Amino acid sequence: MSDQPNQPESDLPAELSNPARRALIGAGYVRLEQFTSLSEAEVLKLHGMGPKGIEALRRTLAARDLSFAGHKKKASKG
Repeated sequence: MSDQPNQPESDLPAELSNPARRALIGAGYVRLEQFTSLSEAEVLKLHGMGPKGIEALRRTLAARDLSFAGHKKKASKG
């Protein structure tokens, strides 16, 4: 049984720093799909987010074939 039953399920990257994780969760962002409607610049405005956090999110989004709003996915060759 969880100590925090009201905490929403999150699929944020494990490598996020605690300040970055708190910033995202505090702003209501707990699912990767939510970032597809946000630009990197919007996420960077959150207190606690920085370049390393953005990079971790970018890698995790790409692994799921997702991206921040305004970023075009690279076309696969072949």
